[in-house]
Formats: sequence, structure tokens, C-alpha cells
Amino acid sequence: MLTKDSKTAPATQPLEATPVIEIRDLHKSYGELEVLKGVSLSAPRGHVLSLIGSSGSGKSTLLRCANLLEDSQSGEILFEGEPITWKGEGLHRRPADRKQVLRIRTNLSMVFQQFNLWAHMTILENVMEAPVTVMGRDKKEVEASARAYLDKVGIGDKCDVYPAQMSGGQQQRAAIARALCMEPKALLFDEPTSALDPELEQEVVKVIKALAEEGRTMMIVTHDMRMAADISDHVVFLHKGLIEEEGHPTQLFNQPKSERLQQFLSATVPA
Repeated sequence: MLTKDSKTAPATQPLEATPVIEIRDLHKSYGELEVLKGVSLSAPRGHVLSLIGSSGSGKSTLLRCANLLEDSQSGEILFEGEPITWKGEGLHRRPADRKQVLRIRTNLSMVFQQFNLWAHMTILENVMEAPVTVMGRDKKEVEASARAYLDKVGIGDKCDVYPAQMSGGQQQRAAIARALCMEPKALLFDEPTSALDPELEQEVVKVIKALAEEGRTMMIVTHDMRMAADISDHVVFLHKGLIEEEGHPTQLFNQPKSERLQQFLSATVPA
């Protein structure tokens, strides 16, 4: 059985009135293919929301829509209660205010499956780049923060090396430090461990668990059911672009109601 020991059930933790991220009846299509068919969820401050489901269920697309990396066709996306403004309709719908998009993206740091580090920059330069060039922060201040975050994820001794000189697990931890250096309101993880072998995967899981224990707001798309059970306040199971089932991890993993979730867990959770 999967259990969640690090946090208590939501019944004992009142949710804040205004979530950091809220999505209402979101629809997303690629041409004729409808990937999200009306999804609603919220990520309250200080809580961890995990998105699980089989390949093609829409979970990564949902995360990218939340961060405005993908345009949705209908529905609402709110950041700390502020709705995204749109222009156009359907497949032609786009965010109307570029400044709003930039401001929100800088507050929602994304960690991708493939690290996305710049090969020609040292690890320290990678972590510093966005706060300095995008946010215009003081370089010395950012360098101090970047070094502190690299220490935090356990690779403070790798500041002056290049990504190619590091393992996949070290590169992903550098990507997490880069996300943290933006001082975001929420962290978004898109399959952060799926490109790693099991030993390196555990390095990254350890870092993510530590961030959850700090009370950071996170949305995580993951194939790691044990991590989702350990750190989540709420788990959403997506199936064919809809929420098939959701709830506290203790309930969802140990007493799944839907037949499809039961099938999914039987195939993905170790005995």
C-alpha cells in the first residue's frame, strides 16, 4: 500500500481562499484533436498537486497551459486570483497582454524532463541567466542566491563546470536550482525524473521531497507513484483529457474508485 506520511490530509489543513494557480473548464486542441476536454483544478499556496495518468492523457499539456507555454481554446486560467486576459476565440485564442504573460511566467518556474540547460554556459551561469537578463536583478545578488541554491540541491561544487561534464541527475538538480533562483510563487515539474536511470532518479526525488517539506507550492506531472504518494496534498488522475478521479493520495492510491484508475495503478505501482 502507498501511504503519505509527510503531510496530513486536507481535512486538517484549511485551504487558502485564493490558490496560486486555478484552472476552470479548460479545453485544449491541436487542430481536430481535443487533448483537454474541460479540466478544472487548483493549486493552493504551500500545497503539492500531482498529475498522473497514462501517456497521452493530457497531463503535460495541462501543465504547459498553466504556464502559458501552450494556448488553450476555452476556459479560464487564474494566477493568484488574476485571470489571464484573452483575445480571439477557439483555435485563434491567444493571451491579450504580453506583459501579463511575462510577469506570470517569471512567477511559475518550470522544470522540464530534458533539463534544457545551455551547453555553452557553466552551471552557475545557467542558474543566473534568467534572473539577470529577464528580471534585471543585480548580478552580485543573483550570484549569491544561485550559489546558495546549488548548495541546496547538493551540487554547490559544480558551479564552474559545463552541463556535458555532469550526470543526468546532476543536470536535473541544476535545472531545479535555476527554477528556484527565479524566486517563483510555484514550481511546475514535467516528468522531472523520467529521463534518468533509477539511481540518478532518487537524487532528484530527494530534492523534490525536501522542497515539498518546505511548503513550496508545486504542480508535478510524474510517473513516480511513490513520490506522488509521499509528497502530494492532492492527486489528479487524468484519462483521455478529463479528470477521471482525484483526491488525497491515501484515498486515491489505496482505495481507487474508478476501474480505469485501478487498472493504471495495478500496472504502475510496485507490489
